[in-house]
Amino acid sequence: MDLRLKGKVAVVTGGSLGIGRAVAQALAEEGVHVALISRGREALERAASEIAQATGVQTLAVPVDVSDTAGVQAAMATIAAHFGRLDILVNGAAHPGGLVRSALEEADPEGLLRDIDIKVVGYMRCAKAAVPFMKQGGYGRIINIGGLTGRGSKQLSGLRNVAIVHLTKTLSDQLGPHGITVNVIHPGVVDTPHIHELYAREAKLQGLSPAEVEANYCKVTPIRRTLQPVEIADAVLFLASERAAAITGESLGVDGGITRGIFM
Repeated sequence: MDLRLKGKVAVVTGGSLGIGRAVAQALAEEGVHVALISRGREALERAASEIAQATGVQTLAVPVDVSDTAGVQAAMATIAAHFGRLDILVNGAAHPGGLVRSALEEADPEGLLRDIDIKVVGYMRCAKAAVPFMKQGGYGRIINIGGLTGRGSKQLSGLRNVAIVHLTKTLSDQLGPHGITVNVIHPGVVDTPHIHELYAREAKLQGLSPAEVEANYCKVTPIRRTLQPVEIADAVLFLASERAAAITGESLGVDGGITRGIFM
C-alpha cells in the first residue's frame, strides 16, 4: 500500500528512545523527513544521525523541554523554516510510568502536576505551535501516544492519559475543517528499556524474577507476547498517511488484546 508519505515532514517528540525512536525510523523509511525532539542532546543527535544514514532522508535534532512554551514555539518555527513545511506531529514526550505514586499515602501532588504539565500540556503546546504550519499546507496529522493506564484504575498516573483522550477529541473537532486529523494510540506492554525497569521493580515487590514478571504479562495478553516498538510505529504510519483521512478523534489500543474493556 502506498501511504503517500514521501516528502512530508514529521516532528516526533520523545524521539530519541523507545517508541519515539521506532516511530521516527519508520517514518523515515517511508521517505518522510523527520525532526526529533527531546531534552537529551547527545541521544537525540545520535538517533537523528543514525536514521539519516540508514534511510537517506533529512533529519534534524532539536533539543527542547516540552514544558517550556517559548522553547516549543521556537522549535516548531525552526523545523518549519528548515524543511519548508510541517505535516505530521507525533506527541510522545513524557516520563515513562509517570512521576506520581499511585497509593494516596505516597502520592505527591507536585509529581502529578509535573506529569500533566509534561505529557498533557506538553502535547497541547506542541500541537498549538505546529498547527499554524499545517494549516498553511492544508494537511496535518497529529498522533498522540497515550497509555493503557487511562483505561483502568490501577495507576494514578493514568489520569494524564484520560486527559490526552479528551484533548485529542477536542482538537479533532477544531482542526478537522482544516484537513488536520487528531488521534491517540494507547500502547500495550512494549519491549523498551522502560518496560524492563518495570519488570525489575515488580519483581522485587512480588518476590519473582523479572523474567517471571514478563511471562505473567504475556499470559494475560491474548497474543501471548509483548509488543515491539515497530508495531506501534506501524499504526502511527497509517494514521499519519493520506489513507487515514477519514479517521479522527479516535482512541486506538495497540496492545495485543490486553485491554479487557469494550469501547464503542
